[in-house]
Amino acid sequence: MGSAAVVSIFNPLNIRVRLPFHSHALIYYYSTLTNNNNTSTGGENVERPNPNKNPFLKSVRDHCKARNFRNIDHALDVFDKMLDMHPLPSIVDFTQLLTAIARMKHYPEVITLIKQMELVGISLDVCTRNVLINCFCNLNRVDFGFSVLASILKLGYKPTLVTLSTLMKGLCLQGKIDAAMRMVDEMEKIGYEPNTITYSSLIDGYCMQNKIDDAVKTFNMMVERGCSPNVFNYNILIKGYCKNERIDEAMCLFNEMSNKGMIPNVVTYSTLIGGFCRVERPKDAVDLFHKMRAHGQHPDTQTYAILLDGLSRNKQIVEAMTLFKEMEGENLCHNIVIYNILIDGLCNARKLTVAREVFYSLFVKGLQPNVRTYTIMIKGLCKEGLIDEANELLEKMDGNGCSPDDRTYNTIIQGLLRHNETSKAMELVKVMVSKGFSANTTNKTALVDLLSANPTDKALQELLNSLH
Repeated sequence: MGSAAVVSIFNPLNIRVRLPFHSHALIYYYSTLTNNNNTSTGGENVERPNPNKNPFLKSVRDHCKARNFRNIDHALDVFDKMLDMHPLPSIVDFTQLLTAIARMKHYPEVITLIKQMELVGISLDVCTRNVLINCFCNLNRVDFGFSVLASILKLGYKPTLVTLSTLMKGLCLQGKIDAAMRMVDEMEKIGYEPNTITYSSLIDGYCMQNKIDDAVKTFNMMVERGCSPNVFNYNILIKGYCKNERIDEAMCLFNEMSNKGMIPNVVTYSTLIGGFCRVERPKDAVDLFHKMRAHGQHPDTQTYAILLDGLSRNKQIVEAMTLFKEMEGENLCHNIVIYNILIDGLCNARKLTVAREVFYSLFVKGLQPNVRTYTIMIKGLCKEGLIDEANELLEKMDGNGCSPDDRTYNTIIQGLLRHNETSKAMELVKVMVSKGFSANTTNKTALVDLLSANPTDKALQELLNSLH
């Protein structure tokens, strides 16, 4: 298969390379992408350290496989140590680490690291370039991804199915499903056989556009062409049904999986639990949660968070508190997101006393409230007319190392305006604007209404002018 055949895949797609957006990493990498065409580092015959005998490289591979880097800094520190090794590790070791960092969704960092590798003379193989394509696609720059494909062809390499499937996924992420479908057709014409990963991208693309019926057609086409669906494929379609509030059809797929001998995983159950909560069927969500555990699937923090949020939104506060206590018993509560969900649910259910208790318990438990935690509490206090307490909490934020954001300011300003605290609201608007934030539509409308009622108020007029 020649380069011309592969080029035919994306010529009909009208892919055009445009100047990149704000990321300096992308600008720098793209400017040198087609200039670095070395297929050899000049050190191809240099003996590489054996990863099976080198304890450090074995540890790196284990971390990549288990996906247990503590954070991005940990992974970057490992990369720096690898780059300082003599001789250098193989491209396989570097690619495994880059893949792990990409899974952490630090795409710009991966692009920068790849550039560093090239600068020290490490030649990239197709697998490494596939990682690079994936990063560009996830940054909504599929055009750069196709430029990497062009460099692969220019170097005389053969793109893999992963290469082309990743580009197709990039098209889907941009909503270009028709172009992605044409790409699949072109791939088949030149001998590439789409697999479940290829079809998964198409199915997910349709689901993202709420075209669930087209997603189902693609799923059925995949089966007809001899690709047996796996749990991942079913999960995508189940998520699409749940997003469109078609929970009964999602459950039909769930039962179909079981009938085919597939074991639904934590993602399957979590998605369905969220789907039941979305259509205001919290009891069914709880029943499925119990069924999940009965079948040997252990809920993770995400599962608990989804159910806790669903129960709270459906005003099932007693059940939400029971679930929260259970999480505490299993040490799953040391997560501020969980507390934010619970406090928000309590405030919305007008259980401010309990919400306040939970909020102040955070400091005792060694958890630091984030800006969302404070904003939720301020909103709850404003809703109950406790404006002074809300103001006090706003003032405490900076002292506790948590600066208010635009949502925080808009929340308390809205509360002040609703309780006719116009002067205080105007002062806070000035503070908010001085910090680079802007008033939301609700507050702007309220201020315009105030001006209509007081057309001679020059201070209010000047304030409104500052918001434009």
